[in-house]
Amino acid sequence: MIVADRDRPVFCRAGAVLGPGILGRTAFALLVLGLLTLPVLAAGAARPALRGDVTATRDVVTLGDLVADAPADLAQRPLFRAPALGTTGTIQVRRIQEAAAGLGLEPPDSGGRLQITVQRAARRIAGPEIEAAVKAALARARGLDPAALAISFDGEPPVLTVPLDLDGPASASELVYDPRSRRVAALVSVGERQAALRVTGQVAEMMEIAVLARPLTRGEAVSAADVTLQRRPRDGAPADVAADIVALVGQVAQRAIPAGTPLRAGDLARPDLVQRGEAVTILYEGPGVSLSLRGQAREGGPLGAVVAVVNPVSKKVLQATVVGPGRVSVGPPARPASLAALPASR
Repeated sequence: MIVADRDRPVFCRAGAVLGPGILGRTAFALLVLGLLTLPVLAAGAARPALRGDVTATRDVVTLGDLVADAPADLAQRPLFRAPALGTTGTIQVRRIQEAAAGLGLEPPDSGGRLQITVQRAARRIAGPEIEAAVKAALARARGLDPAALAISFDGEPPVLTVPLDLDGPASASELVYDPRSRRVAALVSVGERQAALRVTGQVAEMMEIAVLARPLTRGEAVSAADVTLQRRPRDGAPADVAADIVALVGQVAQRAIPAGTPLRAGDLARPDLVQRGEAVTILYEGPGVSLSLRGQAREGGPLGAVVAVVNPVSKKVLQATVVGPGRVSVGPPARPASLAALPASR
């Protein structure tokens, strides 16, 4: 062994003895290197983790759908088949870990979960859109007015489930329609029949009718708020059913009418402006002549009705037209002699 002073290292064939200065600098260098490289090594060694419940937009579930920070070259690798459109399924975590190990990856951290829920995204085309497609087909093929039709589909309300990327409108083809029974069948599809549903049902021609919104008692007048228009099948509707709300306003009930009743011609009538036995003013207007006198109505009537009135002076009965409350009018006489029935007012 060779002896040296304290400040110089001594080398031996079997090894080396480092002095305190070298050891300190080496330790510092290793510390600095460790501080710089440990985070990088730790980040590179981070264990992948499951994303949790996912929503699939395709018919397969990929590694990237299930595992966060999956390698770019493996992220699009299909692992499982997705559930049917609009439905939900589950995948056991152990199967995901086995699939990842099969790709040479470390099994992802499950976070304590035993299974992952997968929902398949889809667009649902419901009954109203399907009905509109069949109506449009009936209009093209049969010349029917879609606005006047309603279709009652057989069974449960139809629903057509399509992929999200299939964003076109629904259309109906292969239409079969029997005008006698009004039965219809059609194939409703989206795109080039990428999603299709065959439907059958009953076609009804609709009409708007006036329906009473609240009950009325006999003699009660109708306001605009008392009547609504509803679409109902034309078949079976009374021939004299009313549909003009404006014409009904101001009329009075001829009987007690419950709410929800379709209004017919005899249910309402214009109110009597002249009552039977009422004292009325009889008016006469002719060329250069304007007369009025008091009389008595022998019958009541609404505006425009012709009622019998009695001239109290001559005791003659006149046919007069109701022109207002308590007022009737007689037209120009056929012969001047008949003017005797209307003496001049004093």
